[in-house]
Parts: sequence; C-alpha cells; structure tokens
Amino acid sequence: MPSPSRYPRTMIGTYQRFNMGVRPKRQWPIFTLIIWLASFPKTWMHRARIDKSAVPKDLQPPYFLLCNHNSFMDFMNMSRAIFPHRANYVVAIDGFIGREWLLRNVGCIGNRKFTHSISLVKNMLIARNMGTIVVLFPEARYSLCGTASALPDSVGKMVKRMNVPVVTLIAHGHHVNSPFWHVGNRGVKPVNSVMKQLISAEETQSLSVEEINARLGQEFVYDDFAWQKKQGIQVSQPDRAEGLHKVLYQCPSCLTEYQMESSGNLLRCAACHTVWEMTESGELVAQNTPGRDADQGATGRDADQGAETHNTENRFSHIPDWYEWQRQNVRQEVEAGHYRFQSAVRIESLPNAKRFVVFEEPGLLTHNMNGFELNGRCQGEDFTVSWPVSQLYACHIEYDYFKKGDCVDLNTNDDTFYIYPTRPDFAVTKIALATEELHRYWQATKGDSN
Repeated sequence: MPSPSRYPRTMIGTYQRFNMGVRPKRQWPIFTLIIWLASFPKTWMHRARIDKSAVPKDLQPPYFLLCNHNSFMDFMNMSRAIFPHRANYVVAIDGFIGREWLLRNVGCIGNRKFTHSISLVKNMLIARNMGTIVVLFPEARYSLCGTASALPDSVGKMVKRMNVPVVTLIAHGHHVNSPFWHVGNRGVKPVNSVMKQLISAEETQSLSVEEINARLGQEFVYDDFAWQKKQGIQVSQPDRAEGLHKVLYQCPSCLTEYQMESSGNLLRCAACHTVWEMTESGELVAQNTPGRDADQGATGRDADQGAETHNTENRFSHIPDWYEWQRQNVRQEVEAGHYRFQSAVRIESLPNAKRFVVFEEPGLLTHNMNGFELNGRCQGEDFTVSWPVSQLYACHIEYDYFKKGDCVDLNTNDDTFYIYPTRPDFAVTKIALATEELHRYWQATKGDSN
C-alpha cells in the first residue's frame, strides 16, 4: 500500500482510474445508424411530438444542446430531435461500466457528477471543434418528481467558452411514463417536447454569465404531473404508486418522517394510517382522515405547526406540491442550524469503468451544516473524504440501485462513492433536499462575503 503522499488524498486505494483525459471521438457512422434504428421506433410508439418551430431552419452543427432529464427515453428523443446529425454526449462514469470501448466510439465524454473537471471542459471544446453537436443534461440526474432541478452556475461559463448557438430540448411526459421511483414503461402517449435556439453564437459573447444562467433558468421549468393533467393522460397500471414513498417520505397528516409506504395504487403512512390513492390522472386523493393528535410523530416541528396541517391530507393532491412542502421543512431545519444525518454505511466505489469495488468494512457518513464527511477503511488504511457545503449545490441519489438499496452518490475527481446507509430510518430524498438547501443557505449567508 503506497503512502498517502504518493497520491492525492481524495484518491482512495491503488486502483486504476478512469481516464477523463481521453479525447472524444466522432461517432462512428455505424453507431449513428444503430442509434437511429433504436430511437425512432421507441419515440413513435409513444407518438412523440417535437416542436422545432423556434429552431432556425439554417441551424447546423456545431451547437450546444441542453436537455432536461426524466428518464432513459430522453436520449432517444434527443437522437430523433437532432436527426440527421451526430453528436458527442457528456455521460456519467456509471454509464461506461463494462462498455467503455462502445461508449467511447459512440462519442461519449466521461464525467463524474457534480465535480469540477478541467478535462471535461477541454473535451467538450474538442468535440465542438470537430463540428458536432455537444449534448449535456445539465441537471445531472433524473428528476425525482417530474419537475426541474437546479442548474449549476458553471453552465453559463461553459456557454461562453463554447461560443456556439445554445439549443434547449425540454421534454414533457417522460417522467409520467417512467418515473425515477418506479422505472418501467407505462405506455404514455402522446409525449411532446419543445426544441428551440435559446441563445445565438453572438449572444454567448455579449451576454454576461448571469444573464445566460437566468435565461436558462427560465427555460428549464417543467412539471410532468401538471402536464399529465392538462393533457388528460390516464395511467391505468395497477401498481402506478409503487415506490412513491421514496420521494414522499414525510406524512403531511402527522408529520412523521420515514414511515410512508406504497403498494399498488396506494400511498400510506404507517404511523397515523392515512391512505392516499394515486388516481389514473396522477393526482393523490386521501381515502381516510383518521383522528390523531397532530404533534405525535412530528420530527422537529412544534404542535402549532402540526395542528395547522392536521386533517389537510388533500391539500397535496399534486405530487410536486408535497415534495416542495418537504423541501420547506428541510429548509427550516437548515436555517435553524438543526439539520444533521449520520449513519453507518456500506461503501462501493467506481474508480474506473470495469467494476464496482466493494469495501469490506463499514464506514460512517455524516451530513450536517458543514456538508458531507465520509469515513472508511480501504486496503487496510483509514480514509476521510469531505465535501463542504460550498462545493455541492446538489447531489445524486439512487433508489434501490441494482437491487442493493437506496444510496447517495458522492464524487471526487478520482472516485465515485455509492454510499448505502444502514440505519432503518432515513430517506435519501431528504439528503438530496438538504444538500440543495444547505448550499442555498451558504450562498445567502456566507457565499456573498467570500
């Protein structure tokens, strides 16, 4: 085992690392054809409609394409939208597992989520110089409930460096068809998306980074469940609520966290026994309003707040409203300085694209007002990796990742850690919300003075 001085402190273990510096390749024509053959039938099955009325007819590559992210169908929809042109795509390292050669020749550019990589910037510029479309999903994760996620400020800086037209592709209906919390195919149709040139090449240089980010923020606004209701889309699968408790982890009736359950088309609280039905139109309807003192089971809330929310189960018929209510509760914990999570964890890492490395000994994950800290042991040596609040504006989470359980995905430039809490009472959704709210709070109270 080499001494710590022989490698950066964030590089855990002596494993070969994924080479982020490999130059991107132009997509092989045979792979372009295969992508088209896979994408067109899939999008036709869902009667996908792509509105390109705001795309100049003379637009040609290279350009910078930014897409929202709700399901794997986003990739097929994007491939159809850019037809007949090829592209280079920014793809997280887990997409390369066991197929690095293939993805390299498809034109993929490797990256680790929520990190600052000079190699990524260089490779995107190389792809631009090759005259291809450079595709980025700037939210860097699937939406948890069909609404937009925060975009990093660095996107505006990258837009200026790219110095090519910026095109957006915002899809609607992909989350309803295959929600992140219950991946599958619900046969939703028609789905639709809007493709537009948002910023011209000239504007990328005349606009400030702040103006570019503001324009992008205004464009990346969507709500798949509101879209479903407006379009009159009905989802009749009997298990349509399965997994929803992973997103909606706190009961609005009794305020208890981590006691939500789901099965079939029902969502229920095991603490107060309130039950909601998820209708075919994607709304939640309370099936009962059991009597219960509202302060029982409350977590970090006073009785007054509990009394205010008691017997108001139907106020969250819209799933994103429930999700944002949870965010507000997390924000209160953060602003009061009370937020803290700690658990023993199982750790797996992905130093390269060959396989996961399973750490034999358990570690400890702490998430508090200072950020994340992971303590563990690898190849006989103890390690500590920290992610301060200032560094992470968001984090990536997974639900039942490869049937191993719910996990938090934290990255350095050299490692990707899949961290599985072992305590019974937790929700990775709350950890994700807390990461965003901690960064927001840091920006408001400390970031401006640094």
